[in-house]
Amino acid sequence: MKTSDFDYFLPPELIAQTPIEPRSQSRLMVLDRSDGSIKHRRFFEIADYLRAGDVLVFNNSLVIPARLSGEKAGSGGRVEILLLSKLSPNVWETLVRPGKRVRIGTRIEITGDSAMGDRQDLRVTAEAVGVGEGGTRVIRFSDETLLPELGRIPLPPYIRLPLKNPERYQTVYADVAGSIAAPTAGLHFTPELIDEMKAKGIHCLFVTLHVGLDTFRPVREENPLEHHIHQEYGVLTQEVASELSQAKVEGRRIICIGTTTVRLVEAVAQASSPVDIKPFEGWVDLFIVPGYQFRVVDALITNFHLPRSTLLMLVTAFASRDFINKAYREAIAQQYRFYSFGDAMLVL
Repeated sequence: MKTSDFDYFLPPELIAQTPIEPRSQSRLMVLDRSDGSIKHRRFFEIADYLRAGDVLVFNNSLVIPARLSGEKAGSGGRVEILLLSKLSPNVWETLVRPGKRVRIGTRIEITGDSAMGDRQDLRVTAEAVGVGEGGTRVIRFSDETLLPELGRIPLPPYIRLPLKNPERYQTVYADVAGSIAAPTAGLHFTPELIDEMKAKGIHCLFVTLHVGLDTFRPVREENPLEHHIHQEYGVLTQEVASELSQAKVEGRRIICIGTTTVRLVEAVAQASSPVDIKPFEGWVDLFIVPGYQFRVVDALITNFHLPRSTLLMLVTAFASRDFINKAYREAIAQQYRFYSFGDAMLVL
């Protein structure tokens, strides 16, 4: 297995720059592993492939305004900071541009205007206090409580058009702040669609995995097993653990919304048992590649992913390399929209 096995050419015009409105009108490619068939539908028709007793697992992580702009103290040079994960009070792991110019001890002034009463001028001082793996920087902020007002929602680098409504890069059920990118498979759901599925007897469960750096970062090693996947913080409650365990015992399908949800559920099942899943809170670094034996997940809803990405490797592990290669070729031929604001895939 080589990283180049997960490469493909995508015409740039197929990278979705804006979201479809309404959300559920995006296209849906349905892959059936039992017979190798591919069908083309719309996302709002997804309930046609679900049945009473199925369990849908959603990632309710909320994207934080993680992109900050500042100036180096003294020189005034512009610096961009992307928050990755909180390490301790006021201390964050970050990506910084230009990183080579931000050494330990560098101080950065972050300012902005606030509409909150008399607090028209906000100011936070950031100091680089460490260097992490992959060129990350550990930054200590003077007051992290002001960062949500100073920051902006980060969009992936392949989206070049400004987003008119930042809420459109959130799922409708997001309520636990912590991600630097949306769990995009969930962007297709509307409240009405979720209500429709509940009325059909489908169970909707919510877990949390805060999306981190690997959503953007391609695998650079030719042997993917040498890639060090970025840790992401996850929570799976006792209630959800009990419902998942009961579903497995009763033979009901567990359908994950997105690769992040798959990684969390499978990591928890590895640490316990598919029929006796335990609650979990902590860091997840499960890297799923072809050859992985899935313990819990029976079906998957996902988007179309970047070449050479850990996300594409996970989907390939679930559906097989030949089937995913065939599906991606057909998606390109049929002019599907790709990546975060793109169309969806249901793998049964």
